[in-house]
Amino acid sequence: MPTLPSKEPAETPRQPHQARDMAESFGTDPQRYDRTRPSYPPGLIKRIVAERPGIDVLDVGCGTGIASRQLQRAGCAVLGVDVDERMAAYARERGLDAEVAAFEQWDPAGRTFDAVVSGQTWHWIDPVAGAAKAAEVLRPHGRLAIFWNSFEPPTDLAEEFAAVYRRFVPEMPMLHRANAAGSAYTAMVDKAVEGVRRTGDFAEPETWNYVREQETTRDEYLDFLPTSGAAATFSPETLSAVLDGVGAAIDAAGGRFTMRHPAVAFTARRTAR
Repeated sequence: MPTLPSKEPAETPRQPHQARDMAESFGTDPQRYDRTRPSYPPGLIKRIVAERPGIDVLDVGCGTGIASRQLQRAGCAVLGVDVDERMAAYARERGLDAEVAAFEQWDPAGRTFDAVVSGQTWHWIDPVAGAAKAAEVLRPHGRLAIFWNSFEPPTDLAEEFAAVYRRFVPEMPMLHRANAAGSAYTAMVDKAVEGVRRTGDFAEPETWNYVREQETTRDEYLDFLPTSGAAATFSPETLSAVLDGVGAAIDAAGGRFTMRHPAVAFTARRTAR
């Protein structure tokens, strides 16, 4: 009987927290990021504030300070930490005390907090090491709150966008399905929950969900699109082609559309030491 050739082992897909090129790309244009990224649902911010035992909040992956400013306006004293000096510098210019470090290696210098929050960032952080660090810096009964805004154009338009990505970035299958973000965020939450449970330092996690809709013009969406982690890895020529293709799809749909913004939050209370 002939011997079949052995198959090469399949390459393990890179996890988001291992994709340092994407994770550290957002500071390329902090002004665009701050201008085009939406804030977080007021109900979510209000609930985080209501469930923390005190005013001191650590914002992990604070970026330009979008979530931090919302929390400051709600009466919190916020410290930000971000891996990118460019993003942290932009946040400082807008009144946030921000330090630069990867959260897993960040030195809290003995400081502790009533809440640790992370908006649009936790998938770039090792879910186990990040949860352990959060437990380290949270006071007893403090609240960990990790949340994401998702971006869902109407299905027919999302199909057109996916066709553009299949044409110009065939090497990125994660972009080839219309509105695949929903399942991606579900996977992110699952990994976060697993990491938190492994510490043994938190009560049973909860999930909070919010949905908003926003009218979005062609120019607004094309301004936003380069702020995604995937787009940051495109060559200038590829980015230009993608923007042209996406813009043409929006023009054909009337030049504007309603963007659905589901927001999901994963949260857990630090148990007493």
